[in-house]
Amino acid sequence: MTALEIARQFAIKGEISEVKPLGEGFINDTFKVYTKGNEAPQYILQRKNHIVFPDVPAMMDNIYRVTEHIRTKVADKERGTLTIVKANDGKLYYKTEDGNFWAVCTFIQGSKCYDRADSPELAYQGGRGLGLFHSQVNDFTEPLAEIIKGFHNIRWRFTQWDASVKADKARRVKDLAEEISWIESRREKMLAFWEKFETGVFPTRVTHNDTKISNFLFDDESGDLLCAIDLDTLMSSTVMNDVGDALRSYTNTGAEDDPDLGKVGMSMEMYKAYMEGYLSYMKDTLTKAEKDNLAFSGLYITYEQVLRFLMDYIDGDTYYKTKYPEHNLVRTRAQYKLLQSMESQHTEMQKFIDEI
Repeated sequence: MTALEIARQFAIKGEISEVKPLGEGFINDTFKVYTKGNEAPQYILQRKNHIVFPDVPAMMDNIYRVTEHIRTKVADKERGTLTIVKANDGKLYYKTEDGNFWAVCTFIQGSKCYDRADSPELAYQGGRGLGLFHSQVNDFTEPLAEIIKGFHNIRWRFTQWDASVKADKARRVKDLAEEISWIESRREKMLAFWEKFETGVFPTRVTHNDTKISNFLFDDESGDLLCAIDLDTLMSSTVMNDVGDALRSYTNTGAEDDPDLGKVGMSMEMYKAYMEGYLSYMKDTLTKAEKDNLAFSGLYITYEQVLRFLMDYIDGDTYYKTKYPEHNLVRTRAQYKLLQSMESQHTEMQKFIDEI
């Protein structure tokens, strides 16, 4: 079936005139859907990757329930959250004969997003975006499906890690004594952090799990924050995952795979801007335990990424796409340099949160 034929399987208002590709997504295929008489797209059509997301119906159910919850809280029902358009049979998705899953949402008119946060001002806006989202779903207490098994669960990652080191599929372990020591020397500290979620010290909340600034929309004219988008990874977990992942990406002065470690470090200026934006919404909502550990969340997620890059290198580069044989090892070392920078500034990071 063509994208146009698939779009016609949904309860779209008006006659569809055209369907055009949108961007080059790494996971999903995305299209803009136009209806007759309109120059701007009215809908977004996506093929959901059922390899990355094995249970697309559960994923769509997560998205629908959370967005409908948010809709009860916003003044602008059309622009304050995503609107899922059901298929003609009433389902939240359409499955083609070849086994692919498709979904449609309305296109939010008059909106813009930023590709990356390259200034404290944009880091602040990214923090506000996540803070707004977390505040909107703070009272959503229904369980959500686990879309990606063990996501940010370091206990699960260590199970994978131990098996990888033991198997040594690519015969690289003998040359990685120093790098492996980075992981092992912090194992107990990271498990102790995750245990706070397992034992309920950190409450279970709705988490976005993909917190880059491009996943938040802003009004094209006023610049006002509108809503969070790209909700495929919605799950029930701890907000530490979202904040930590944001800090890992927003505050890095170098690239994730920077071969020049002299360029890599944590920018305190970007950190403060992001946290100020986030806490402008969440400072009165978070528990004391959450506030006391927000700074460490950046260390936790960065450490997890060091482990995952190194584990993939040990496995023979089977998970992450690589551009050259040592790519995952370069990534490992760059993320470790970022982790070290965060560790050296952790006291100041936490002090700033306490002051706010």
